[in-house]
Amino acid sequence: MRRLTSETFRSLRVRNFRLFFGGQLISQVGNWLTLVAQALLVLKLTDSGVALGLLAAAQFGPVLVFGPFAGLIADRSDKRRLLLAVQSLAMAQSFLLATLAFSGHPPVLAIYAVAMLGGFCTAFDNPARRSFVVELVPEEDIGNAVSLNSALMTSSRVVGPALAGLLITTVGFGWCFLVDGLSYLAVLAGLWRIDPEQMYRAPRAGRGRGQVREGLRYARSVPELWVPLLMAAVVGTLAFNFNTVLPLFATRDLHGTAVTFTLLMSVVSAGSLVGALATARRRRIGMYTVSVAALAFGTAMCALSLAPNKPVAFVVAAFVGLGSISFMTASTAIVQLNAAPSMRGRILAIQTMVFLGSTPIGGPIVGLISQHFGARYSIAIGGVATLGAGVFGVLKVRNRTRMVELTPDALTLDAQRDTDISVSRATDRYVPLLRPGA
Repeated sequence: MRRLTSETFRSLRVRNFRLFFGGQLISQVGNWLTLVAQALLVLKLTDSGVALGLLAAAQFGPVLVFGPFAGLIADRSDKRRLLLAVQSLAMAQSFLLATLAFSGHPPVLAIYAVAMLGGFCTAFDNPARRSFVVELVPEEDIGNAVSLNSALMTSSRVVGPALAGLLITTVGFGWCFLVDGLSYLAVLAGLWRIDPEQMYRAPRAGRGRGQVREGLRYARSVPELWVPLLMAAVVGTLAFNFNTVLPLFATRDLHGTAVTFTLLMSVVSAGSLVGALATARRRRIGMYTVSVAALAFGTAMCALSLAPNKPVAFVVAAFVGLGSISFMTASTAIVQLNAAPSMRGRILAIQTMVFLGSTPIGGPIVGLISQHFGARYSIAIGGVATLGAGVFGVLKVRNRTRMVELTPDALTLDAQRDTDISVSRATDRYVPLLRPGA
């Protein structure tokens, strides 16, 4: 057991990562209080699936608009200072939501406006935070740190929705937003105490023209980047809309209450936590891993759409969480390990854009379908789309799969595969070399 836990949590030996991890753990629980309370408050005020879809568009629209630019800012900036500024702004956004909720009957448009402010924070926070993780640990622990960071996010989803349901039913929506605002103090304290001298800093990108387009061209030139990014775009648009479809699925299709929704989210998150911890022990990851995870996630989504009652839905929801986090973690790890350090912020911003930024497109679509036909149909469409993405990934990498070692030599590529990439650490560039007929 000691060897098992030592391998799974090896990144926590690094003091800077422990500080970051602890602060984020508290803050992310608060973040889920806001996400759940926002969705249920809008549903209470409007009783409309379309309104929930518009909320998702307001929350993640800024990610779609500002995503690539935010990634460039992350590549150019001191990520610790950038995160301190963004997290402070996010704290103010939570306090604004608390003020609206305590007012009694807040205007829905005002909730959308403050949600857009939160989306702006997410657009700049996500690439900076995810690329910052890589600078906190030695190179041999990058894969473990990425997986533990995913486990952190999913463990907060176990506690956050359940706590949100308790607060909403006992003291009201406003307290969810207030507690979230206070939780940012933990992450700000952790970031402030991180020792910059013990960080493994990536080289910053210099200023110049066309750097956003350069990041897009770079992503397109490396198969190990654009294939998982394209899969993520499909899955993010039609499947990762839990905050839109699950409230409707729990209250209408399963004939439950707001508490049913929060418990269902907690079960999904419990499955995600198991998947993230299992992934944290892996030292090898390849495109087949991403593709198989997509197939498993799609199968679980289709099964959830057919769940006849609450007990069956709760059981299947655990597998939905397991499949979703396995896909997300595997695709994130392979992207981080294949992106050149000076490009990492832009590549992660693109991934955030296709995962979260696609929500303003998919959210209203699945909300409209749920409103008129039922949430089961939305879940089924997401499952079929995810299965299609998994099949696409398998076909793309069947003849040129390359496993990535999560070791100090993680960026060393196999020259005997159909697709070769020449890596120069001195110039920090990846040059794709396609063999004839590849």
